[in-house]
Amino acid sequence: MIRGNKVVRLILIFTLIMGVTSLVVMLAGMMKERNSSYITIVPEEMELVQLEAPKDGDPIAIVETTIGEFRFVLYPEYSPNTVKNFTELAEQGYYDNTYVFHSESGVYSAAGAPNKDGSAKDNSHELVERELHQNLWPFKGAVMAMNTTIKQSFTEKIIGGGTYYNGSRFMLVNTVTFDDAFKEELKAYSESQELAEAFIEKGGVPNFSQQMTVIGQTYSGIDVVEKLASLETNNVGNYKFPAEDVMINSVKISTYSSEDDSSKRN
Repeated sequence: MIRGNKVVRLILIFTLIMGVTSLVVMLAGMMKERNSSYITIVPEEMELVQLEAPKDGDPIAIVETTIGEFRFVLYPEYSPNTVKNFTELAEQGYYDNTYVFHSESGVYSAAGAPNKDGSAKDNSHELVERELHQNLWPFKGAVMAMNTTIKQSFTEKIIGGGTYYNGSRFMLVNTVTFDDAFKEELKAYSESQELAEAFIEKGGVPNFSQQMTVIGQTYSGIDVVEKLASLETNNVGNYKFPAEDVMINSVKISTYSSEDDSSKRN
């Protein structure tokens, strides 16, 4: 009888160990699922491509607004599906006569909405899975596809994470103020000193880092980006609508030419 009790105890201990092991495996899987929404940054492999000038043949977008034109280079190699969505919509004329529907205190603006309230026509172009990349960051002049929704499993609803989606509307990044205290904080907590220095030199919104899909970087008309972020607004719900309508007249997809760019500047 004593031996039998020992066997039972061993079985219970084994079951407990297996239960704990299973729980650990399950939690590891849950965390992996959660982390699928994020990316691992490897500083020594990072290439800050937005600091480079566009090259002949690079895909670009030429955006004509009611307050001026700006141009940005596109990054299909890093954000293929989101750039494809944006490019196809532009070529269909989707962005013609759409609204700049938000202007945030000199920091950023939001545009590309066919409806004045900032909404899209439907959801047919609003469920592109978010694409994050360690080479792309919300520097001043960055163009980012705005997040639209998140799909979460039961596990993700409990511990966080999920699959994020973006769509047709886009954000134009200007910059926050980089005072001395903020600069030091940025240097202290950044995963890369090169990245921190790039934000300090170029400007931007570090808090947006790896939150939205970056599709491009403005290389011409940065003054227009600044103006769009600093419009007089009326606060209505989630958006600060421009007091006077500011429109995207058209978005043309083309390729970069250093010759054309030089003549445009001259």
